[in-house]
Amino acid sequence: MRPFPIPIHAAVPDDDTLVVMPMPHEMATFEMPRAPEPGPGRDVAGAAALLADFVARLGAWIDADAEATAPAVELIGLPITTLEVLNETLGEGEVAAIVDTEPKVRIQETVFAGVWREQRVAADGMLVSDILRAAPVPPLVVEHGAASASSALRPLAGDALAWPDGVMNLPPLLHELRDAMARSGPGVPAHVINLTLLPLSAADTAALDALLDGGSVVILSRGFGNCRISSTAARNVWRVQYFNNMQTLILDTIEVVDVPAVALAAREDLDETRSRLASLVRWMGERAVSG
Repeated sequence: MRPFPIPIHAAVPDDDTLVVMPMPHEMATFEMPRAPEPGPGRDVAGAAALLADFVARLGAWIDADAEATAPAVELIGLPITTLEVLNETLGEGEVAAIVDTEPKVRIQETVFAGVWREQRVAADGMLVSDILRAAPVPPLVVEHGAASASSALRPLAGDALAWPDGVMNLPPLLHELRDAMARSGPGVPAHVINLTLLPLSAADTAALDALLDGGSVVILSRGFGNCRISSTAARNVWRVQYFNNMQTLILDTIEVVDVPAVALAAREDLDETRSRLASLVRWMGERAVSG
């Protein structure tokens, strides 16, 4: 094992305080990474060869049926000269996640949509796994979020009997939520509850937060503004919250779905990634030969 080698940023710090990054002045757009220059201690050819194989497998996966296995490459054991070129080439994209498991899992999208770095970090900070993976979202996010949650809303003190003082609209909200959970499943469209538009009292909000607290996955999408996506104690129930550049919550929703669409790379994104990665690999190969 060796020290954690790339600067993956946590979606939230250990104290679970949301750190909202400044909103960019313009909407983020893709910019092709600059091909790394060959030279002493820089294995551009090795990085290009690894990426060429990855792109070939990515293309086969995109073109194949749903049973095909998505490409995943373990980077632990690569020469540091190759890994450093890969880190520079892949960069960091707009989506990051932390999965509360042991060892801790940190996930960072690269600048290529749908291509992720999935890293497991031991308690002492040592990197024990570093996987380059292609997927709409890494399967671990969905699997762990579901496995650590209950299939039903847990009981709330007074639920359907004597509601806490100040509760106004929580009972019908919970009825809607339970109904959506019962209908949720693979391929079922998301059921979205916009809490921002609901007349919720402070007691409603406190009770709802207590009911859903306990999720194990946090995803931060930082494009135009910031979106925090949190799994909850209830399976297929996510809190999706949007913040502006003043760190003010501007949209607070609950989505009942296996994973919210805002966290996913679409099929069109993966097609574009295949093309862009293939162009970059050719470029890197030319640089390696000329260097």
